[in-house]
Amino acid sequence: MTDQAPLHRDTRRAGSFGAAAQRYDSHRPRYPEAMIAGLVDRRGARVLDVGAGTGIASRQLLDAGAEVLAVEPDSQMTRLAADKGIDVEVSPFESWDPAGRTFDVVVFAQSFHWVEPTSALTKVAGVLRPGGRVAMLWNRIASVRPSREEFDAAYAGLLDDWRRPSVGVEDADRIGPLLAGAGFTAERRQFVELLHYAPTDWVDLVTTYSNVLTLDPDAQALLRRRLADVIGDAGVDARNDALAVVGTLLD
Repeated sequence: MTDQAPLHRDTRRAGSFGAAAQRYDSHRPRYPEAMIAGLVDRRGARVLDVGAGTGIASRQLLDAGAEVLAVEPDSQMTRLAADKGIDVEVSPFESWDPAGRTFDVVVFAQSFHWVEPTSALTKVAGVLRPGGRVAMLWNRIASVRPSREEFDAAYAGLLDDWRRPSVGVEDADRIGPLLAGAGFTAERRQFVELLHYAPTDWVDLVTTYSNVLTLDPDAQALLRRRLADVIGDAGVDARNDALAVVGTLLD
């Protein structure tokens, strides 16, 4: 990320998810229950989920007792969110009109790298109630076995950098100053999960990332075959070093 243009300027990647909305919803991971519970401090807390996608985090927040409004620019994604009973508005966050509504928490679940951070945080501060919080959530799933080096061979010649697109965005030395500049304190909360994926489940997960979705169909098919060859029948042992960066708005 440090040597690339910011992802929020890459409209091709940002707009790649809609065509794979059902696959995205089926295979993207849910967030650790403790992470979600830590954001809903009372039943009825009003939460805005920005870049909500198919409503994965929104549904979890609803189940934890929050009142949730989701904002998502892709109409194919929002249809799946609405099917889950989520109140969702179709709009980029930059042009979304809060219409005087305010919130206790604003959440970016795997989506903060798709907005211009400084202007987004300024807008967030304007819709939060006094003492409100902003939370950036990331599932950071990495394979333990097979190794990164073994997977490098599968991606060779197809993707120079096959890591999650948000790698680097959540670094403390980057996000801390952004939050401070917008008037927030910052707290980092980490949640570790050890996971195992069947071969097809891992392939279906990693091929929902935007860098893969923007490959041509033949390259995507080749990548799926290569990944299956690397994984074999044993599946993938993985670690989710999930992260929530929570900023509290200063008075």
